[in-house]
Amino acid sequence: MLSLSSNQLSGSIPASIGNLSALTAIAAFSNNLTGSIPPLKRLSSLSYLGLASNNLGGTIPSWLGNLSSLTALDLQSNGFVGCVPESLGDLQFLEAISLADNKLRCRIPDSFGNLHELIELYLDNNELEGSLPISLFNLSSLEMLNIQDNNLTGVFPPDMGDRLPNLQQFLVSKNQFHGLIPPSLCNLSMIQVIQTVDNFLSGTIPQCLGRNQNMLSVVNFDGNQLEATTDADWSFLTSLTNCSNMILIDVSINKLQGVLPKAIGNMSTQLEYFGITNNNITGTIPESIGNLVNLDELDMENNLLMGSLPASLSNLKKLNRLSLSNNNFSGSIPVTLGNLTKLTILLLSTNALSGAIPSTLSNCPLEMVDLSYNNLSGPIPKELFLISTISSFLYLAHNKLNGNLPSEVGNLKNLGELDLSNNSISGKIPTTIGECQSLQYLNLSGNFLEGTIPPSLEQLRGLLVLDLSQNNLSGTIPRFLGSMIGLSTLNLSSNDFEGEVPKDGIFLNATATSVMGNNDLCGGAPQLKLPKCSNQTKHGLSSKIIIIIIAGSAILFLILFTCFALRRRTKLRRANPKIPLSDEQHMRVSYAQLSKATNSFASENLIGVGSFGAVYKGRIGISDQQMVVAVKVLNLQQAGAYRSFDAECEALRCIRHRNLVKILTVCSGIDFQGSDFKALVFEFLPNGNLDQWLHKLLEEGEPKVLNLVERLQIAIDVASALEYLHQHKPCPIVHCDLKPSNILLDNDMVAHVGDFGLARFLHQEHSNSSDKSTGWNAIRGTIGYVAPEYGLGNEVSIHGDVYSYGILLLEMFTGKRPTNSEFGEVLTLHEYVETALPDQTTSVIDQSLLDATWNSEGTAQKYHDIEEIRTECIVSILKVGILCSKEIPTDRMQIGDALRELQAIRDRFDTHQL
Repeated sequence: MLSLSSNQLSGSIPASIGNLSALTAIAAFSNNLTGSIPPLKRLSSLSYLGLASNNLGGTIPSWLGNLSSLTALDLQSNGFVGCVPESLGDLQFLEAISLADNKLRCRIPDSFGNLHELIELYLDNNELEGSLPISLFNLSSLEMLNIQDNNLTGVFPPDMGDRLPNLQQFLVSKNQFHGLIPPSLCNLSMIQVIQTVDNFLSGTIPQCLGRNQNMLSVVNFDGNQLEATTDADWSFLTSLTNCSNMILIDVSINKLQGVLPKAIGNMSTQLEYFGITNNNITGTIPESIGNLVNLDELDMENNLLMGSLPASLSNLKKLNRLSLSNNNFSGSIPVTLGNLTKLTILLLSTNALSGAIPSTLSNCPLEMVDLSYNNLSGPIPKELFLISTISSFLYLAHNKLNGNLPSEVGNLKNLGELDLSNNSISGKIPTTIGECQSLQYLNLSGNFLEGTIPPSLEQLRGLLVLDLSQNNLSGTIPRFLGSMIGLSTLNLSSNDFEGEVPKDGIFLNATATSVMGNNDLCGGAPQLKLPKCSNQTKHGLSSKIIIIIIAGSAILFLILFTCFALRRRTKLRRANPKIPLSDEQHMRVSYAQLSKATNSFASENLIGVGSFGAVYKGRIGISDQQMVVAVKVLNLQQAGAYRSFDAECEALRCIRHRNLVKILTVCSGIDFQGSDFKALVFEFLPNGNLDQWLHKLLEEGEPKVLNLVERLQIAIDVASALEYLHQHKPCPIVHCDLKPSNILLDNDMVAHVGDFGLARFLHQEHSNSSDKSTGWNAIRGTIGYVAPEYGLGNEVSIHGDVYSYGILLLEMFTGKRPTNSEFGEVLTLHEYVETALPDQTTSVIDQSLLDATWNSEGTAQKYHDIEEIRTECIVSILKVGILCSKEIPTDRMQIGDALRELQAIRDRFDTHQL
C-alpha cells in the first residue's frame, strides 16, 4: 500500500508508479497534485485508488475500467472534465466509487449497470446531466446511492424500491428530478436515510412510508412541490411513528395544506429536528408536541397556524431553535419558555401575540430574538437586556411596547442588531447604549423618545445603520456622526432637531442621509436642500414688541399643540417613510461569506450579467440550514454602479409584493484586496428569467415553450407588480427598466419583477435636477423598451413604465424582440403589430401559441375552433399592448386598467379552452 495522504504534495503523479505491479492500494488524497492521472494499466492487483481533494484535471481515463481488482475509487474534489468513462462498467468487483466534486459535465453511463457487486456509489457534487440510466436500478447489492448536487433530471422508476432491496441511503438532493416519490420506497426494509431536497417532486408523500422501516432515521423532502390537503394525505406522519430511530423529518417549502395531525406527538422521542416551514398548513400545534423531549430544532414559520402557543413547549429541554414566525398565533408568550435552558434562537415575529414579554426569557442563553410585528405590550423587561449571550439580533419592532428603554441595554456588549422601531417607547436614549460595542444596526424610529442624541453613541465604531426618525428628539445634530467612518445609513427625519447640519462624512451623501421633517435645521450639504443658516440679528424692534411676539407665539403654540399633537403622531405613523431592510427578519453577510457561498464567485455559479454587475448562485448557511440565494455583485468600475446600488437599496427597502423579487440583505464593505465591494442578496428563483423562456435560451437542443395560459398569467403578475409600484405610498416608484430579462420565475412560474438599479421615487426625481447631466441617468431603460419621451430629456413618469410594459406584452405574444432586425430602422414592434391588426393577426402571433393543444396523455391535437379561440384571446391581449405603448405618454392606458383588462380576458377565455 502506498499512503501519501495529507502530505502537502504538489506537482504531477509520477508515471513510474504504473510499474509497481504488486501495488494493492494508493491513497494520495488531500494534497495539491496537478495534471492528469498517469497510466496505471499494469496495476492489476490494485483494489483501492484514492486521489480525492487534489487539483487533478483532464478526463477520467477509460483504462480505469481494466483494473478488475479495484474495490474502491475515490476521485472527489478535483477538476476533472469530460465524462465518466463507460469502461468503469468492467469493474465487476468494485465495492465503492466516489467521483464527487469533479465538475463532470456528462450523463451517468449505462455501463454502471454492469457493476453487480457495487455497494456504494458516490457521484455527488458534480455537474452530471440527464436522467438516471435504468440499468442503475439493477444493482441489487447497492447500499449507498449518493448523487446529490448535480443537474440530473427525469423521474424515479415506480418499482425502484423492489429493485434495490439493500438500499440504506437514498441521497438525491439538489437536482432537477420531478414526478412522484415511488410508493415502492416503502418496501426498502433496510433504508435509513431518504433525502430529496431541492428538486421538483410532486404529488403526495406515500402513506406507507415508515410502516415497515424500523431503521429509517432521516426523511428530508424539503424544497419540492409535494402536496397534502386531506387527513389521508397527512397519514405518512402517522406511519413514521413506527420509526423508533427517527431523528429528522423535514417537509418544508412544499405545497402542503390542511391541519397538522396530532400524531406528531407520537414520533420517536429520538427526533431532533422537525420542519414544516413555507407551506399553507392550518390548525394549531398539538399539545402533544411536548412529548418530543430530544427535539433540538422546531421550524414551523411561514404557514397559517393559529391558536395559542402550547404550554407543553416548555417540556422540550433540549430545544435550541424555536421558529414560529409568519403565522397567526395569538395569546401570550408562555412564561414557561424560560424553562428552555438551551434555547439560543427564538423567532416569533409576524403573528398576533399579545401581552407582556416574559422576563423569564432571561433564563435562556438566547443569541437571536425576533418578536417583531406582534401586539406585545407593556414595558420591555430589563431582564431581557441581561441576557449577555444575545449577539446576532434583538428585534422587537412593530409592537405596542411602552415605558422607557432600560439602561441595562448596555449589557448587550456583543449585540449586532437592535430594532425597537414602531412602538411607544418614551424617555431618553440611555447613555449606556454606547457600551454595545458590537452594534452595527440600531433602529429606534417611530417611538416617543425625547432629549438629545447621547454623546456615547460615538463609541459605536462599527455602526453601519442608525435610524432615530419619527421621535421627539431635539437639540443639535452631533458632529461626531459625520466622523463615524462605517456609517452608511442615517435617518433623523421627523424629529425636532435644530441648528446647522454637519457637512462631512455621511452628511455628504444625500441618498444615505435623511433629515426631513425637522423644520429648524439649516445648512448642511447642498443636496439636502435646507435653508442657509443666518447669524444676522434683526434690528429696529423694541424689547417690548419682541416680548409681545414671544408671548403671543407661546399662547398660539399651546392652543395648536392640544389640537394637533396626537393627530401629527398618527399621521407620522401612517406615513412610515423609509422602512429599512432590517424591519423584518434578515441576515447580515460579509464579503467573506458571499465569497464562500459562491465558491469565490466562480464562473460555474454565474447566472446572469447586467449593466452594472453580475449575478451568482450561492448557498448561505443559516442556523445549520442551507439557503439558495442569488447574489448580485456590482461592478464598481462601471460608471453609475454606486448610484445603481443606492437606487436599488432605496427602492427595495420600501416595497413588499408577491410579484416583486424578495431581497434578503445587502453587503457593503471591502473585498480581500481592500477594494470597495457592494452586493445585494436575493431569494433564488429557479426557473430563470422570462427572456430565456420567450427566446428558448434555457437548454440548447431542448427548448422549453411557455403556453398561452402561462404567458397571460405572467403578464397579469407583472402588471400587478407595476400597479403596486405606481400606487406606492407616500411616493410612487417608477421601475425604469422593465424588460423580459428583469422578470424572474419561481417554482410555480409566478413572475417576480426585479432589478431596481434605475428605479426612481417620483418626488426624488423632481427634486434632483443634477441627475440629468449624468450618463447614468441619460437613458432610463434599455433600447427597445425605453419610452420615446426619455430620449427627448423628459423626466421619468409612470407612463414610461407603461410603455415598457406594452412592448413587453407585444414581445410575449409575438415572440419577437423589439430590436428585431426585420423591423428595420423605421418600423417599431408597436407599428409592426398595429399594422397587422385585425386582418393579418396570425402572421405576427408566436406560432407556438397556435400550433397544438395537449390532452392528458401528451398527444398533440389540432382543432380549428380552439385555434380561433386562441387567436381571439391573443388579439385582445395585443390590443392592450398597443394601447400601453402609444407614442404620446398621456394617450397610454393606465397600468391598473391594463391589469383589469387582462384579468377580464383571462376570465372571458376560460383557461381550459386555451
